[in-house]
Amino acid sequence: MAETVIMPKLGFDMAEGALVRWVIQEGEPVSKGAVLAEIETDKATVEVESGFAGVVARHLVKPGDIVPINTAIAIIASPGEKIEELPAGAQPQTAVQETAVSSVEPAAQPADKSLLLSPTPAPSESSRLPGALSASPLARRMAAEMGINLGALEGSGPGGRIVKKDIKAFLSAPAAASAPTSAPAPAAPVASTAGAASKPARPIIPLAPLPSAAAPADETIPLNRLRSAIGRRMSESKQHVPHFYVTHEYNLDALMGLRKQLNEMLADDEKISVNDFIIKAVAVALRQFPNLNASLNGSQVVRHGMIHIGVAVAIDGGLLTVVCRDADRKLLRQIASEVRGMALRARDGKVRPDEIEGSTFSISNLGMYDVENFTAIINPPEAAILAVGSARQVPVVKDGQVTAGWRMKATISVDHRVSDGAEAARFMQSLAPYLEDPLRLML
Repeated sequence: MAETVIMPKLGFDMAEGALVRWVIQEGEPVSKGAVLAEIETDKATVEVESGFAGVVARHLVKPGDIVPINTAIAIIASPGEKIEELPAGAQPQTAVQETAVSSVEPAAQPADKSLLLSPTPAPSESSRLPGALSASPLARRMAAEMGINLGALEGSGPGGRIVKKDIKAFLSAPAAASAPTSAPAPAAPVASTAGAASKPARPIIPLAPLPSAAAPADETIPLNRLRSAIGRRMSESKQHVPHFYVTHEYNLDALMGLRKQLNEMLADDEKISVNDFIIKAVAVALRQFPNLNASLNGSQVVRHGMIHIGVAVAIDGGLLTVVCRDADRKLLRQIASEVRGMALRARDGKVRPDEIEGSTFSISNLGMYDVENFTAIINPPEAAILAVGSARQVPVVKDGQVTAGWRMKATISVDHRVSDGAEAARFMQSLAPYLEDPLRLML
């Protein structure tokens, strides 16, 4: 019996998605759980798995089409089954028009005018490109607004797909300019003879010549889908969620020593980071604080039984949160392996829907950027987020003596509708035994 594959809802605020490419073509067999297609959402490009086994009988949308959620995108039939009529509600997509991400002024035109002779038309009735060209929806829109011929560019995405960074690289390429003429040598200074007998003449140092090249022109670029989604969600969070913050400093002497010992026994691709210890410690501590492992649903607080830690990952064009599920029940090596793998897939645009949805508490770590401490914005509908700074060797007083010690600051942001300062402070205190005596995390 033929089954209909629909555009899935890959987030509570997702309304539509762009089909990037079909992984399994028409006529090819597909097994349940196999990756069927890649979908671009406001958050990331994710791999969509098939919920059925059989043969891909028909694609109902084309790569580049923008499709509302719950819209049919493919038909999967049994081997040998002929599809004479499409199932009800499974009609091919036509005249799908991509919606603009934001309203911006046109950007400065590129210096090489030869690339403007045959600009790529703006997507209207169809968002596909002619010929064999492949480009993301954002790249097509940028090219149309700026009058760039996509046929003259080389794509750096999967299968040569032209993506946003290819457009930006073209726009930022410097135009050929004539070499600046050399500034005339400054005239030799004439020393004054007045007072020469009493003190030597003060040398005159000529000023360096001013640069002759013109300053770079302003650049205007549209917000991408991910950046727009981040801006919208964070604006709503700061406007509607009453944040408060509590900062604590932790002694990481023992943790840094244990981490060094463990990593000496592990391969390079299995090493444990400081963030892996923090994920585990936070997850275990949250067992005692269900108010912080919670979400706000209208006038109700939902205390989650499972502890799923969201980990912020920096990707091209924005920030994405990957989710380590049941982190309080996993070994450090499991956490390290899972988070490392999800972070790599997030940066490659290959994450799965379950890897970016369902977090109950989030961690944002900027320690690798030598940040002492900072505050993070809560990711709705979660009740709290932990901002983690760098582990630093600093002067500390121990037994009346000044010595070097490893210290790290962390700040929790909490929704005041769900919790209060005293509870947040107790949670930050409860992290100390796990971070300062990390053997507890190995039990």
